[in-house]
Amino acid sequence: MNRSTTIMTVASVAVGGVLAYAVYFDYKRRTDANFRKQLRKEKKRVKQSQSQTPSESAQTATEGVDANDLRSALESVRNEEVPAGPEEKEQYFMKQVGIGEQLCAKGPVYHLSAAMCFYRALRVYPSPVELVVIYEKTVPPPVFQLVMELTNLDVKDRVEGYYTFFPPKAMNVAVETINVPDGKGATMSKKVLVVTKDFEAGEVIYQEDPIVAVLDADLQGKGTHCSYCLRQIQNDPIRPESDRLHSVYCSSDCQTQHNAHSQTLLFTLQSPLPAAIAPEMKGAQREERENAQKAFVEYLIQTKRAAPELVARFVARQVSAETAKMLPRGILPGVASEPVLTDGGEYSLYDHLERLRYLEVNPADHETRVLKDVLQTALPGLEQFLTEDRHATFIGKMSYNSYGVYFGEGRGDKPDTAARPENAEKTRTPCGTSKQIGTGFYAVSSYISHNCAPSAKPVFPTGTAQLQLMATRALKKGDEITVAYVDVLQHSEETPEVARRRRRMELARGWRFACSCKRCAEEGFEGEIEEGGDESKVEDVVTRGRDIPPPVQVNSITSAGIQLADGLILPSACIFLDGKVFLWNVPSHLWDGWGREHLSVFETAVPKPEILVFGTGRRMELPPPSIRGYLKEMGIQLDIMDTRNACSTYNLLAEEGRRVAAALLPYTPRPWRS
Repeated sequence: MNRSTTIMTVASVAVGGVLAYAVYFDYKRRTDANFRKQLRKEKKRVKQSQSQTPSESAQTATEGVDANDLRSALESVRNEEVPAGPEEKEQYFMKQVGIGEQLCAKGPVYHLSAAMCFYRALRVYPSPVELVVIYEKTVPPPVFQLVMELTNLDVKDRVEGYYTFFPPKAMNVAVETINVPDGKGATMSKKVLVVTKDFEAGEVIYQEDPIVAVLDADLQGKGTHCSYCLRQIQNDPIRPESDRLHSVYCSSDCQTQHNAHSQTLLFTLQSPLPAAIAPEMKGAQREERENAQKAFVEYLIQTKRAAPELVARFVARQVSAETAKMLPRGILPGVASEPVLTDGGEYSLYDHLERLRYLEVNPADHETRVLKDVLQTALPGLEQFLTEDRHATFIGKMSYNSYGVYFGEGRGDKPDTAARPENAEKTRTPCGTSKQIGTGFYAVSSYISHNCAPSAKPVFPTGTAQLQLMATRALKKGDEITVAYVDVLQHSEETPEVARRRRRMELARGWRFACSCKRCAEEGFEGEIEEGGDESKVEDVVTRGRDIPPPVQVNSITSAGIQLADGLILPSACIFLDGKVFLWNVPSHLWDGWGREHLSVFETAVPKPEILVFGTGRRMELPPPSIRGYLKEMGIQLDIMDTRNACSTYNLLAEEGRRVAAALLPYTPRPWRS
């Protein structure tokens, strides 16, 4: 593993949270002789295994092991304590693999116990997909199948069991699913927040710190408010010597936290990684990074919108969060603790974001490019994670879920926006977006729905971006929490009809739904026809737990062709896309005569897959640069491997709810119409 390979692993941070362990892995590889020796041993073992003829008729994994056995085994492993530090995880990993190998040698009676050992090792490995590939080549087929059964069962539980852990019970709220009008005469399923105990009017239900927060553009760098906590600064602010965004801080603690979370990666020339493992940055690289940051800051100043900066800081905070978890203690000082968002479970910041509703938006043509340049010049490879589709989804999530931070009754000196009313950025601010001093993204509060007669109100009594949710009326256990996304008061110069029209227009422009609350219905005109529905959406991972068929999956690859999970055998090349499988007409010789037309199906896919797993037959054969470049133009990450491993990788990523496609070539080339 060279340095560029290690740094490119950063691209998976938001999907699997593997950045920091990959960096630590490289650090150990360069500094620990015993670690390098063990790596050489493992590589030699895998190479020997690859030279052997793979069995194409693996024994059925679950012989003698029923579903209850698998469930009991999974629960047993889950209840075990996982080592916290990277060095402890490394030792744990080696120990479990060693025990698993010994149990394999004892015969079928010990297969489930062996699989549990390999599964324990998989839980702490930085890149699970890579380890699955190694397992498939080195672990006896019956044991490997059991490992995959445990993995798939765990993934299914993680997707469906998320709300068992989120939000923390100490916050006195829970997420429930209800059916609400969709504005088109039908209903839609929606997640809402309810209280788990009684509250009186004026009581604080919970408090929540933002995952990311930004100042309004007109206040940034003015020295009046802290760039991290958004507090109004009373004394002389702290001004960093080098900071592209001209940030200021109310305290050294805020400066340290901001640097660790996102500022260093996005707006300084310092490495976001510790000095011991940071790649050396030469003169040309520094200049390139500086130019990328300048372009991004100019874009932020020009647009005066919070969402692009929120997205950038969210991506950077993921890097910080995973790095802090995995690096040796003391190697990365000054890192703030992460928000406690679950009672147990192993969920990353991305797990919380991907379950939220969002609006379909179209960022400016070069918005994705300027942010990708910042990421690429800071940590080469990180930019591959930010495809155009994913960036648009992130912007849509921030636009739909963010709250305005305001103090007291709000400010009255915010400059008017030059944007058209329908294009002006909106936040959930009960006194109106024009009264806020900044914007924050809050994981739990994102689940609160709007109501023009709200049951709660977000307030900021500490003078910082910490949100406190205060009940505005008595609430009983199980009652839904609602807030006002806009100013719902009737002002002295307004009639009830004018006030109603104003707030409903703001809701339609900012969140694209026609409010159907009781107050709107009572204040409406008799016979009034409501137009428009709720245009917000959710990602596939949210719907995966419902009664929706899972994507088509591969059962095995044999000389006869590619066998699907339902037993159907496809003898020729095929593409797995958007949960379906298609026959694929390709040249008979790999890469000979291949052109863009053979992959043009991905141009018409909406949304496009984030990852294309390409199986090239019995052996991995790298594609010509033109093929890889064509897919990169579409924002699709290409992973090349032999077809057997491509099948396993596709199955695993599809089960996790990822936007993944597979292009699979059979062992024996056959015409697609045979």
